[in-house]
Amino acid sequence: MTSQFITTALLGTSADPPTLGHKALLEGLLKLFPKVITWASDNPAKEHGLPLNKRTELLQILVKKIDHPNLKLIQDLSSPRTFKTLEKAQTMLPKESFTFVIGSDLTGQVPHWTDAKKFLTRTRLGIAPREGWPIQKKELKAIEVLGGKIQLLPLIIPASSSSNFRENHNKSHLPSEVLKKILKENLYKIATTN
Repeated sequence: MTSQFITTALLGTSADPPTLGHKALLEGLLKLFPKVITWASDNPAKEHGLPLNKRTELLQILVKKIDHPNLKLIQDLSSPRTFKTLEKAQTMLPKESFTFVIGSDLTGQVPHWTDAKKFLTRTRLGIAPREGWPIQKKELKAIEVLGGKIQLLPLIIPASSSSNFRENHNKSHLPSEVLKKILKENLYKIATTN
């Protein structure tokens, strides 16, 4: 199957923890793009349940499970600022062009990111629809006003969320390999709720 897009997909995620939604998104991106790069990051707008190094370990477990030669975890791209991540990617891989991928739940936040205009004029923004978070035309317009070039990705990502797991310990939201690590190390204090 040939890739629909010629750019490399960049997907940063809090991975707090990685869910079946993350798995579906990564697998979907691999069908659309010739290369997919992911990493765990600190989101300045969120409180995280685990430190970054632990979330990176969990994301690595998911990447290993997907086991695709065109999927790489490059943790050195991680930064709380999206523009800094893009600069790192352009320095590390100067011959590649990028599509920066977000879930539709983040669309409204993009214009408020630090250096949003600089970021949006230097890359494409791929938006993956998430169940429960419909894409709003006014949010797309706000991105376009700042110079953003948007690609609506032909994917539907299930509504499983990391925050739902952290709040309710709903194990059905997690890939089994990630859940094994969480249970083994009692991450998110999951043993105290059983």
